[in-house]
Amino acid sequence: MVNLISTGIAGLDEILKGGLLKNRAYLLRGGPGTGKTTFGLHFLLEGVKRGEPVLFITLGEPKKQIITNASILGLNLENVNFLDLSPSPEFFAQVESYDIFSPADVEREPVTQTIINAIEDIHPKRVFIDSMTQFRYLAPDSYQFRKQVLSFIRYLTENGATVLFTSEASAEAPDDDLMFLADGIINLIAKDNLRYVSVSKLRGGDFVPGLHSYIIGQGGIKVYPRLIPETFEVEFKYEKLSSGIPEIDELLKGGLERGTITIVSGPSGVGKSTLSTIFLKEAAGRGENSVIYSFEETVDKILTRSDGVNIPLRAMIESGRLKIRYIEPLTMLPEEFANMVRKDVEEFGARVVMIDSISGFEVSIKSDNPREHLHAICRYLSHRGVIVLLPTEISEITGTFKVTEHHISYLADNIIYLRYLEIKGQLKRAIGVLKKRMSDFEKTLREFEITKYGIKVGEPLTNLRGILSGTPVFIKEQGEM
Repeated sequence: MVNLISTGIAGLDEILKGGLLKNRAYLLRGGPGTGKTTFGLHFLLEGVKRGEPVLFITLGEPKKQIITNASILGLNLENVNFLDLSPSPEFFAQVESYDIFSPADVEREPVTQTIINAIEDIHPKRVFIDSMTQFRYLAPDSYQFRKQVLSFIRYLTENGATVLFTSEASAEAPDDDLMFLADGIINLIAKDNLRYVSVSKLRGGDFVPGLHSYIIGQGGIKVYPRLIPETFEVEFKYEKLSSGIPEIDELLKGGLERGTITIVSGPSGVGKSTLSTIFLKEAAGRGENSVIYSFEETVDKILTRSDGVNIPLRAMIESGRLKIRYIEPLTMLPEEFANMVRKDVEEFGARVVMIDSISGFEVSIKSDNPREHLHAICRYLSHRGVIVLLPTEISEITGTFKVTEHHISYLADNIIYLRYLEIKGQLKRAIGVLKKRMSDFEKTLREFEITKYGIKVGEPLTNLRGILSGTPVFIKEQGEM
């Protein structure tokens, strides 16, 4: 069995499929501000948590400054051993010069002996070196640097340590040689005000490829792995969930199947969200859990609206059958949202999920391609047997028939559409089904009302023509009866 150790960051462990191999050396590379030191602190603090002796070898930033910066993030380094090899203020004051020997010849031996003494004294199980780039100045040439670093790493690992070391990875100080020496490479990337982590090498192990988002804040670093839906597929039965309203069930020939994605399409105010919540109500009646992710309405507004149409969302929350999560605009990474959805499905046991709405999701999530992330989330939910409801708004109140303006109808197993109709000077609503992948469906439209007693659906509108245009005409008025 492969012996893996945790990095101290749950999301990174997931990307590494369990963690790092013991007694190996790993390169953490990235530019300024990407959080290399903070990643290393999590690595060491995980060792402290497990009762292991750990050692931080710093060659750039002074120990005092590292401890201060860590405390701002809420990280306590009290039990972390430090070997501070950073230049002291006295070095500048003494104006030391090397007229006969190079700095490498003068400084290498005392630095090496200091490290050996610390290793023999502490016997660390984890060593973090920040940064290995500084050792380059203690070697007369690149060949000697590579040879010394390889020897140094072997000394540490053969003395029982797992090593994480950083490099600055800049054009002025390339780290290609360090990449060859490392057993694994973790890359930290900052672009467009976002941060990403990727793994490009892992000897003896496997990892999740691609870019994964992370944030740095109170508590340190949180990594959100990229969602790959196919890895979460489970077996389930395609049983149907009723709407609880006989006429809607007749339209759908019984209800919505498990593991299907349903787009509920219609203009503003037509009742898309209200219609979607009746499936959550029915699920709660069957003892199943549901979640609403709202990108437009606050929780209070949703509850007030549901009170007005006799849908007991408050009681469902109190019974533990429903969660409503309001997502503030531009506050969440797509991978962060996906991680939230996964927890609600895998820990809370959600069987019905409503993402309200597609427009709100695209505006609120910090991504240049939100549709790609919505696709991954919906496929993940489908693979887990979850019923997905996607209210989506169209701009036209009447007239040209559209399903969605987001080019995602391919994603839907089912499409339910709501429309306004003008009949004899009155504005009315109609409901119909355009697509149902798992079964047949009723091809007619029905009148759709939202009242203080709930949703009411009428008989099929068989005596009208031109319904989808928004201005239907009674057949009998054309003399066709």
